[in-house]
Amino acid sequence: MFQRLKATAVLAAAQRIAPHIRRTPLVRSDGLSRIAGGEVYLKLENEQTTGSFKLRGALNALGTLSEEQRRRGVVASSAGNHGMGVAFAAKTLGMHAKIYVPRTAPEVKKSGIKALGAEMDDSQPHYDAAHAAAVADEKQTGRTFINPCLGDPLLAGQGTVALEILGDLPDLRALMVNVGGGGLLAGCASLVRKVAPDVRIYGAQSENTDAMARSLAAKRIVEIEDKATLADGLAGQIDADAFDIGLRALDEIAIVSEDELAQAIAWLHREHKAKVEGAGACGVAAILFRRVKVQTPCAVVVSGGNIDPARWEQILSERAP
Repeated sequence: MFQRLKATAVLAAAQRIAPHIRRTPLVRSDGLSRIAGGEVYLKLENEQTTGSFKLRGALNALGTLSEEQRRRGVVASSAGNHGMGVAFAAKTLGMHAKIYVPRTAPEVKKSGIKALGAEMDDSQPHYDAAHAAAVADEKQTGRTFINPCLGDPLLAGQGTVALEILGDLPDLRALMVNVGGGGLLAGCASLVRKVAPDVRIYGAQSENTDAMARSLAAKRIVEIEDKATLADGLAGQIDADAFDIGLRALDEIAIVSEDELAQAIAWLHREHKAKVEGAGACGVAAILFRRVKVQTPCAVVVSGGNIDPARWEQILSERAP
């Protein structure tokens, strides 16, 4: 898994994807720094092209395919952001892509996938069903399945988030990432554990997407209920590979309530003028509501900003100061 991924693979990924991504800003958060008692910074991947870090892994994964694989095209399952990343990468590299998303995926993500020219199937009731449909599609069509959380090229691409953070903040002591299936966690840990082994890695989830936290606490894979959540990008079960990532990559994981998540979204807008989706705000919520005590300097990955406008406006209006 991520332990075998060499730091040189992340460096190579950074060079490969550089023409197509934005080096996102790392900004100090006065409010979170006061709470943590030390310097806390936000890595604003919500400002990434396509609105999420997922583009990094998708570009590197598609960029390393063979000519035959490119000719056949790719298929992916996604809660939305990975699908947008794969769609963008496929369009950029001249491939056909089919994306399976759950029926409940935010419209902003569905429309983004279609606008980028990918074929989209949103007939499945939830993420895990969409994942199964995409895997079946690969077997039936010969398209290459681009897993949203696994595969060395994808993880190397996600690891470029940590590469940029370490470049901007060489005295980093802690890294906070939002955790769903473990792709961002694994990619970042693949680099951090090798080049900055003293850095602590924290994870954050919402109470309705806490498959990793529950599994780590039970020391076995625990299946969670399919519940509505603001953190749709973190929804779904984890498998053995993800569990192994959590065991080896995380020092600690925090859980926030759905209300705390909504409050963090509103807080990010007030304090940083940032538009952030639920999955992107979990780490901020964990520090904001003191669900974890982080070492500092700490960098928090604000992993995505694709939230339906009406949902966002409702959150802001209901949680105005």
